[in-house]
Amino acid sequence: MRVITTTLLLLALAGPVTAGPLDTQGAAQALVCSACHGFAGQSRSNTVPIIAGIAPWYFKKAIADYAAGKRVSPEMEPYAKQVLQAGVDDVAAYFAAQARTASPVTVESAAVARGRVVAAQCTTCHGASGKGDQSKGVPPLVGQPPGYLRNQMLLFKADRRSPGDEQLKALKTLMRSLSDEQIADLAAYWSSIR
Repeated sequence: MRVITTTLLLLALAGPVTAGPLDTQGAAQALVCSACHGFAGQSRSNTVPIIAGIAPWYFKKAIADYAAGKRVSPEMEPYAKQVLQAGVDDVAAYFAAQARTASPVTVESAAVARGRVVAAQCTTCHGASGKGDQSKGVPPLVGQPPGYLRNQMLLFKADRRSPGDEQLKALKTLMRSLSDEQIADLAAYWSSIR
């Protein structure tokens, strides 16, 4: 009896249990994403995108496209299907609520300067700030890892990202007009914008 009384007294004095980082709605479902995208979507990788702070509409579109095979990725397809089953709205809301930190990957200042010149062509859709336009379904580019941006632009250039998507026809035409070196510079520029 004394042990039970002591235990109850200690619990009462301990106060209320505070919520931890996984108690936020959608956090537990999003945990599987952290293996590649980093905890709370803060990717430290040069080739994996930062999904912290991502707009829910864009997250849900990307997940649906991966799950349906429209955006081809053998790595992402099974995880996208898992997110759809786990509750895509909760996971999207969780990542949208995370404060986004720009990529820690450093870029050469000369590449950034060259990319700034090429970037003028991107502003029609992505805006002068590179923050995208939700009304057009255009995501932000700024602060993403340069390797990720470069790889995605090369996939657009080769029509291997969202093949046959008519909404991306102009983008793919633009990417085909750029050399691989210009694409790397463009990725460095957009990555450097905070």
